[in-house]
Amino acid sequence: MEPIRRTWRPGFPLDVAQTLGPLHRGAGDPVSRWSPGELWRAFRTPAGTGTLRITACPATGEVAAAAWGEAADWLLDRLPALLGAHDTPEQLHLPPGPLREAQRRNPGLRLPATGLVLDSLVASVLEQKVTVTEARRAWRFLVRRHGEPAPGPRPDLRVAPSARQWALIPSWEWHQAGVDSKRADTVQRAVRLAPRLEEASVMASTDAHARLMTVPGIGIWTAAETLQRSNGDPDAVSVGDFHLANHIGHFFTGRSRSTDEQMLELLAPYAGQRHRVCMLAFLAGARAPRFGPRLAPNDHRRR
Repeated sequence: MEPIRRTWRPGFPLDVAQTLGPLHRGAGDPVSRWSPGELWRAFRTPAGTGTLRITACPATGEVAAAAWGEAADWLLDRLPALLGAHDTPEQLHLPPGPLREAQRRNPGLRLPATGLVLDSLVASVLEQKVTVTEARRAWRFLVRRHGEPAPGPRPDLRVAPSARQWALIPSWEWHQAGVDSKRADTVQRAVRLAPRLEEASVMASTDAHARLMTVPGIGIWTAAETLQRSNGDPDAVSVGDFHLANHIGHFFTGRSRSTDEQMLELLAPYAGQRHRVCMLAFLAGARAPRFGPRLAPNDHRRR
C-alpha cells in the first residue's frame, strides 16, 4: 500500500516532539511509536482508520507527512491543526520572570488539536484516580485485544476500538485489564453517546466541557484532559489532579500544598491560557516537595 504524502512549512517555530508528546501514552502505546525526529500514530476518524507518519526536517523548517488507509486524506488535511496551527501562544503576554523565560526557551511548543474526542476521552477515563502505570497497562491491554491492525507498513501499530467495539467489551475483560467497574461503566456510557460527544471538537471551551460532562462519571478533570488534546484548548485546567494544584501552588507561592481552589485563584490572571501557563510552569521547573506515601497502585484484577 503506497502512502499519500504532504510537506508542510509552518509559519512559526515548531517542535514536533514537544507539541505531539501529549498524544503519546508511554512506552508500548499500541497506537503510537516514537523515534528520533519521527512519529507514527494510528487514528480512527470520521473517514475511517488511518496511520500517519510525521517527520521533522529542521534543515528546511518543513514537516514531511505520509498517511495510509481510508483516512489518509482526512489526516493530511488536518495536519496543520494537529501540529498547532490554530493555537495562539502569542496571546499570552507574561511579565519578566520564570514563566516568560520558559516561553522564550520553548518557542516551538504548540497545543495539538486532533479533532477527535473519543480518541482522547477513553484513555483519559482510564486514567481517573489511578497511577499512570495502571492506566497505561489497561490501555495497552484493551487496545491490543479489541483494536485492529493499523493501515500501512507498521505491524506493531493498532487502531483503538470504535465506539461500538468499546461498548461490546465484556465485564470480565475490563476486570482482566485492571479497570474497576466505575471507570468501565463511564466508558460504556460515553461511547454510546459518541456522535454527540464528538460535536464538542468544534465547540467553544465552556460549551465543550459542558457537553462532555453530561455523561455521568466524566468530570472537569477528564473533560480537560480530553479537550487539551482534541481541541488544543489552552484554558483547560486539569482540576482534580492528584498533584497539579501542589506543583502550581508551590511554583507561584512556595507553599508545599495547595487546593484546587487556591490553584485556580493563582491562575485567574491568565484566564483563557491557564493550561498553557501550567505547561510553562513545569518547563520552568515547577515541582512541589513530596511528603508521605505516593498514590499506590490498586490491582482491581484481584477483586
